[in-house]
Amino acid sequence: MPKLSPEGLRAVADIAQRTGFSSDAVASMLFAVIAGNGGMAQFSHPEFGGSGQWMSGGAIMLSDMFNNALKARVDALCVELSALVRREPGLAVAGSFQSQSQGGAAPMGGRQSSLLTPEASGGANWWPADLGAPSSVGAQNAARYAYFPAARRLAVDIDGKVTVYDTQDHQIGGFSQQQSGTGSVTFTSQHGTVDVGRLPIVSGARSPASPSAAELPTPPATARPETAPAGHENVLAVIEKLADLHAKGILTEAEFSAKKAELLSRL
Repeated sequence: MPKLSPEGLRAVADIAQRTGFSSDAVASMLFAVIAGNGGMAQFSHPEFGGSGQWMSGGAIMLSDMFNNALKARVDALCVELSALVRREPGLAVAGSFQSQSQGGAAPMGGRQSSLLTPEASGGANWWPADLGAPSSVGAQNAARYAYFPAARRLAVDIDGKVTVYDTQDHQIGGFSQQQSGTGSVTFTSQHGTVDVGRLPIVSGARSPASPSAAELPTPPATARPETAPAGHENVLAVIEKLADLHAKGILTEAEFSAKKAELLSRL
């Protein structure tokens, strides 16, 4: 996902002031319109009523489907951003998901949009390639995120460190980030507001509060049930701890199954 240049940030702030949306919401929609090559957008932000889709020509769908006033405001915002994207040289290609098929070449013969930082010209996605194309992307402060509902994955990049989370059964409708402090990211779903740190980590940096299966204590390798009954009880106790961590969502199904099989092989 491209990053906005100082001129791009000023443009976003100006549009936010005129439309009544926050700068974060406008920037999120701008990236979505860029990803749709200026003609469509798949977005997710609380100020837009959660997830939705827009297509040039007036087609728009919001989660808050009966809020016609919000539909009109979002449509007007998308139309203005679409015109902005189409005016800028190579802007749509530089940030779109389709740019993966462009071989990473600089857009428009090397011409860089004034709304993007120079390093965005290659159009490379920052999330793992095996996740495919997200349904929504966004950025706020030092964090950016990409949501993949089909794969039940959420990628978060904070200061260049990308972490992929398992979103479980959450149907994510919007993201937000603390303005100060830890800068933790939260999202809204059918379960309310949830801190991203509570989700199981699939890859990337791991929080000390979320140990992996490999970090959990294991019984002594010499303990055999036929010679040391206490070793048998120790194995069962560790499996119970694993099951509890799995139930709390700290361990994934794969991590729990692998560690359980290893422990049972000791019996």
